[in-house]
Amino acid sequence: MQSPSWCRTRRSSSREPSGHSTPDSAFAEYESDGMPRSIMVTTTDTSTTGESDPAVDISLPRGLLIGGDLLTQSSGGTHGHIYPATGQVNATIPLAGATEVDQAVTSGWEAHREWMSFAPARRRELLFDVADAVRENLSQFAQLNTHDYAVPVSYAATAPLLEEFLRHFAGYVDKPHGTSTPVSSSFDVNLIEREPYGVVGVIAPWNGSLVVAAACVAPALAAGNAVVLKPSELAPFAAIRFGELCSEVGLPAGLVNVVPSGPDGGAALVRHPGIRKIHFTGGTATAREILREAATNLTPVVAELGGKSADIVFDDADLDLATAISAHQGPLMQSGQSCACASRILVQSSVYDAFVEKFVGVINAASIGDPFDPAVSFGPVISESAADRILSEIDHAVSERAGELILGGNRVGSDRIGDRLAQGYYIEPTVFAEVDNASRLARTETFGPVVSVIRFETEADAVRIANDTSYGLNAFMHTTDLGRTHRVARQLEAGSVWVNHFSDISPQGPYGGYKQSGFGRTGGLEGLYEFLQVKNIRIAMR
Repeated sequence: MQSPSWCRTRRSSSREPSGHSTPDSAFAEYESDGMPRSIMVTTTDTSTTGESDPAVDISLPRGLLIGGDLLTQSSGGTHGHIYPATGQVNATIPLAGATEVDQAVTSGWEAHREWMSFAPARRRELLFDVADAVRENLSQFAQLNTHDYAVPVSYAATAPLLEEFLRHFAGYVDKPHGTSTPVSSSFDVNLIEREPYGVVGVIAPWNGSLVVAAACVAPALAAGNAVVLKPSELAPFAAIRFGELCSEVGLPAGLVNVVPSGPDGGAALVRHPGIRKIHFTGGTATAREILREAATNLTPVVAELGGKSADIVFDDADLDLATAISAHQGPLMQSGQSCACASRILVQSSVYDAFVEKFVGVINAASIGDPFDPAVSFGPVISESAADRILSEIDHAVSERAGELILGGNRVGSDRIGDRLAQGYYIEPTVFAEVDNASRLARTETFGPVVSVIRFETEADAVRIANDTSYGLNAFMHTTDLGRTHRVARQLEAGSVWVNHFSDISPQGPYGGYKQSGFGRTGGLEGLYEFLQVKNIRIAMR
């Protein structure tokens, strides 16, 4: 019997297998038909344009924003920021140490007291002003996002999400959050109020500083808190600019402090006694370290962590739509560098071959090249060490016979991206078929453009395989059967289930994980309440 055509699409490898290593610690715009705009284009070669490198830009914001001032000197040393598309340093930034973290927390408390002295209507209008400023600077934010970590500018439009969250949560500022209850044994009254924590720490990952600013900083400010935002030293620019805008529109100086730093600055923030709550987005291993540090002062923590999400394609699905969404949600979404990615694609046996053939076709149509080119949909991974780790995981999967490598598996050569980008950290979108869900490939978060396509027979099989993981952030399902939609969604062990849709967080919907994907929520009323603490006041009625 002839093999399906997708079995013949793998490129030959010219790379020697590397040693094994362990992992270290945006959403595309869609056309009206639901298809991802940015994966419908062809390869772009920018090597012969003769233009200067757009990633080298002396206007990049650099410094620590504390008390409304941009500080260019710090106790935490400096970091040479490398632009992943070229592998070259494009800026040197100061890093926050314990001294600057302390200054930021002190400034935050002063700003919090001033913020709470404003009438609710004034606070609401100021948050609307921040949203207006974000809207006026959408193009700049998209460019800074690309400077940060070489995410294609076609995917870097997360600033509209920031504007949306700011407007949504600004509307809660003057809404009632308290209740009253009787006391059963008397005529006394309980007043239950929700109050801000004061100063909260928000730790953002390199792959989503604007998303975290939207999902965490916006509700924190609406709840009445000041924020110390710690972006990664790998991607500081968009976060710094957001902090500057907050000051420029008239928020109290220090209400939003931005302290780019590495692990040392993060530890100082988590340990600081003036931080009343921590919101962390990042990897599971780092979360364990943060919880240990937070235990020093019993500081409560919200953690939005990694995932190994399952994307289930049933035999009644619209395969064209399912393949487009699965390609975006898998290897093409930020080159697979997102906790929201679906790196396990479960396909019902009767449509397995047809799906894989279409899926490989969509991946092959993706444009790989200069992240500043709006036609490009696939960029590099964050660093040389990340590239080495991902390639090592691919090698291990091949040697383990975890599945059949049918696409990718190598670095992208200069023949595809040009000499200027040849030193960048580009890894081909990589697809393994007929993967064993018990393999390391299917169980470890690769955090790169690598997906496993797993065959299943029945609905019960799909649920069992999807839940057979230590993670539980997202689950995806493609079906036209409404009964199945409800039945399966209730069985999936995930904080969010997306049906015939990509992951598209909104301020109205709570987002967070089950199991080792974290606890607590962003978005929705639940996300606002993460930044409010409950006080009960009993009044004697004598």
